[in-house]
Amino acid sequence: MNQNSLFRLDPDPCRLNLLAKDGTVNYHPEFISAEDSAKLIGKLKESLQWEVDQLIMFGKLISTRRKVAWIGDQNCAYTYSGVKKQPQAWTPELLFLKSQMEELAQSEFNSCLLNFYHDGADGMGWHCDDEKELDTQSPIASLSLGASRKFALRHKRDKTTTSLILENGSALIMYPPTQQFWQHALLKTKTSHISRINLTFRKINHAS
Repeated sequence: MNQNSLFRLDPDPCRLNLLAKDGTVNYHPEFISAEDSAKLIGKLKESLQWEVDQLIMFGKLISTRRKVAWIGDQNCAYTYSGVKKQPQAWTPELLFLKSQMEELAQSEFNSCLLNFYHDGADGMGWHCDDEKELDTQSPIASLSLGASRKFALRHKRDKTTTSLILENGSALIMYPPTQQFWQHALLKTKTSHISRINLTFRKINHAS
């Protein structure tokens, strides 16, 4: 895998905004080739400590089938769904991915949440990334590896929805104030039997 040619860096300032109002979401298909995506999936599976995701629901700790890995600078702890996660150290592959996503999003990141979806039975319900640790002025940059899956956005007030297919090797950037006004979800499907890894690069406040 040639890191110098891994990404197709052509951020277009006139790229279509997927949202009609209250935010900006840009989609970059074919950001990574299928061949390099497959190599990255193998590296990430081997080099990270994957854990079942946990959340507190109705006062009980629930474990999901989906697996996660939280990566970040020192002191980049992150609490979501009532569970606090301490970061694993950056790997060389993730540091390189971070630098390329920073160039695409024109922003700096100090952490990354990775989700491993075994197949279409694994998904993510409606939510917004608005936890108190997150820098509200920073975008969230998502990179999709593996199975193509349907990603949906829903306005919090009027319930307007829009959706697209996140393809293998694609990048999606959600700029402020998208999280303030919109929720998003990865929809489950019975037609996908292929695994997927999603990386969301973020900026945590007060990290050192």
